[in-house]
Amino acid sequence: MTSIRELHQQLVNKERSAVEITTEALERINAVDEQVKSFLQVTADHALETAKKVDAKIAKNEEIGLLAGIPIGIKDNMCTTGIKTTCGSQILANFVPPYESTVTQKLKDAGAVMVGKTNLDEFAMGSSTENSGYQVTANPWDLSRVPGGSSGGSAAAVAASECVVSLGSDTGGSIRQPASLCGVVGLKPTYGLVSRYGLVAYASSLDQIGPFARNVEDAAILLGAIAGYDAKDSTSINTPIPDYTQFLKPSLEGLTVGVIDETFGEGLDPVVAKTVQDAIAHLKTLGAKVVNISCPRFRYGLPAYYIIAPSEASSNLARYDAVKYGIREDADTLIDMYTKTRAKGFGNEVKRRIMIGTYTLSAGYYDAYYLKAQKVRTLIKQDFDAGFEKVDVLVCPTSPTTAFKAGEKTSDPLSMYLSDLMTIPVNLAGLPGMSIPCGFDEQNLPIGLQLIGNVLEEGNLFQVAYAYEQSTDWHNQVPPLK
Repeated sequence: MTSIRELHQQLVNKERSAVEITTEALERINAVDEQVKSFLQVTADHALETAKKVDAKIAKNEEIGLLAGIPIGIKDNMCTTGIKTTCGSQILANFVPPYESTVTQKLKDAGAVMVGKTNLDEFAMGSSTENSGYQVTANPWDLSRVPGGSSGGSAAAVAASECVVSLGSDTGGSIRQPASLCGVVGLKPTYGLVSRYGLVAYASSLDQIGPFARNVEDAAILLGAIAGYDAKDSTSINTPIPDYTQFLKPSLEGLTVGVIDETFGEGLDPVVAKTVQDAIAHLKTLGAKVVNISCPRFRYGLPAYYIIAPSEASSNLARYDAVKYGIREDADTLIDMYTKTRAKGFGNEVKRRIMIGTYTLSAGYYDAYYLKAQKVRTLIKQDFDAGFEKVDVLVCPTSPTTAFKAGEKTSDPLSMYLSDLMTIPVNLAGLPGMSIPCGFDEQNLPIGLQLIGNVLEEGNLFQVAYAYEQSTDWHNQVPPLK
């Protein structure tokens, strides 16, 4: 798939039209999405209409931005006016938002072409996209395996060249883990850098929207377009947004990279461990100083997350009461209507997390579980703070394993939860994290290297990622998908 900058140049030079580029993306979706199942709905008419507007601007010699005419996929938990937003849940099977999320409005204003809404684990709860209420997305590298989750549809769509870039959301690793499993670039920005207005909430203190791309520069361009202060989001950070492409340098001279000791050990696939260690050794050759860093509470992130996130979900999902929106099951009493609607509309994983969260927030258990988990969260943040006093960027594997077989972990929720072991602490601390391709295992399945930055220091991540990418060839590999 051609990069954003190359496509932009072709449009400006009038070598190709936005309609041609969009049609090509739609034809690709038509050719492969029956196998991959990245998209819950393809918005062909909407896409072509946007593309025509871009072409009209070019015909008048008006200036267009880098994203104008670029095909993009949007995770189906971001509200789009007049276009269904289901969150992968049957409870929202008929929901058409009356308003636009801030990120999709920014992309509209930039002339980006939304080709469709991508599949996800229901309400973004999952690590494999098998919890979708509609379909199971496949990994383009091996259709019998999962693409990761919950943003599996967005990751698979980019890996399968069904769109140039896409947006996902990351609550505990839901951008970085599927990016790793699908062999693409995925970035979770600093909490508050990108507006959450119009993102259907799962766990409000953890959710963050971010980009998927085939290369680091495309991710930098997309982040620049969606980042920025938004008065509609009370957690939005009011800070100047730099041009992230200015950080794309080939050298790492002067940068110190810290390897998190606690991420190498039990539970990590030996091939993943070796590949990531090789990638870290390569960073040294690019000029980086590499040191070992201890984050002693890193592994407590997983249990803390699975108390905090379900607690917030329990509160956030209380709004699906069959009164205001979504499906409604008829019943004689109000309580029966709630019960029947939620029983039918929510999937098993969503019900499980609502029950866990309701339990941990209940009288008598709040102090024992929820409050304790929040204290652990603070300790994890302190470990990161101590690490960043010595280094510019932290590195570790993104996922403990490569893509696993569909159905392999569905009967074992705890095994599934362990998929996010490396990514969750980054969300708990509100830090930016990025996954970049760094190799393959013996079955030709992608492996990701995770880069973690300090608050609002996405620039360091882009510098390390770009230098690594430009001196290796992993990002040029494409899935054997016909």
